Amino acid sequence: MGPHPAVAAIRLAVRRVLHDLLTEHHSATVALPHAPSHEPPPPPLVLVACSGGADSMALASALAFESPKLGIRAGGVTVDHGLQPGSDARAEEVVQRLRELGLDPVDSVAVTVGRTSSNAAHGASYTGGGGRRVGPEAAARDARYAALDTAAERHGATAVLLGHTRDDQAETVLLGLARGSGIRSLSGMAAVSGAGGRYRRPFLQLDRQTARKACMVQSLPVWDDPHNADPAYTRSRLRHEGLPALEKALGKGVVEALARTAQLSRDDADALDAWAGRAEATVRDATGVLECAKLYALPPAVRRRVLRRAAIAAGAPAGSLFARHIEEVDRLITGWRGQGAINLPGKVVAQRQGGRLVIRQG
Repeated sequence: MGPHPAVAAIRLAVRRVLHDLLTEHHSATVALPHAPSHEPPPPPLVLVACSGGADSMALASALAFESPKLGIRAGGVTVDHGLQPGSDARAEEVVQRLRELGLDPVDSVAVTVGRTSSNAAHGASYTGGGGRRVGPEAAARDARYAALDTAAERHGATAVLLGHTRDDQAETVLLGLARGSGIRSLSGMAAVSGAGGRYRRPFLQLDRQTARKACMVQSLPVWDDPHNADPAYTRSRLRHEGLPALEKALGKGVVEALARTAQLSRDDADALDAWAGRAEATVRDATGVLECAKLYALPPAVRRRVLRRAAIAAGAPAGSLFARHIEEVDRLITGWRGQGAINLPGKVVAQRQGGRLVIRQG
């Protein structure tokens, strides 16, 4: 008799990601010169980021089951944000559970959650001084990704698996929609993200209930973070009030539809980004300055992407550069009335000078 359907589903999702990682690892290894006498490189190490919740515990169990069959080393890391009493003891409990699953190495990393952010990475921002103010959710996410990056680099891990589910994806799309964000925000979380594709999300096609069921039938203890039910947090309100209200009004299938929207939006955003990358070289003069007439001729979605790329290249932090900033710069092209310079984050200034647009550090 085979495993429970929920267990089979999480294992299949992880197996597919591990196969992709093995293929990439093999391609990278073949490309490197090796002397005949040298030993073959060690198998790749894959870490799972685990909070002790149902999603990440299900992910850890699937990684522990699948990795030995593929000759992959598997470890884990849990991040103690220090936001709740007893969080250090809870982190040690997670470490023990991961070791009981057979994962090695396993780390517990304590972080300090700040309130500033200076750039965007992994769909989140890195915590640092001198950046924009962020809320507690974003600050905790920033600190968590910084800790995961450090752990991956310390252990030489090929990838870090994250337990985001289809429900998380739907919430992310709705949050982007509520902010009035562009199509890139509506594309939600990528299955592969981070520097060199470090972060992998195997469960984006699985719902949260499947992960919880997999834990239950395997008798895996899970921890329910009280912050996930705290109405003080925007995502919590969306999860427990917003999405249920949408499903009540529109019927079942809202989560699945939002997840499909994320994928379609990501495909469109990737295509527009590629177009903007090619177009940028065609709208600069011989000295590299942007030409307003050529910018004006571009489709608006492409032109705004070119402007955003130029602002980031001039030193504007990506995580602090919002749609309203780009719209103001765009008006120097499309609504020129002799207006003055536009101040952007990172002390970057955009100014029209004759028929050219200069974007530089002020």
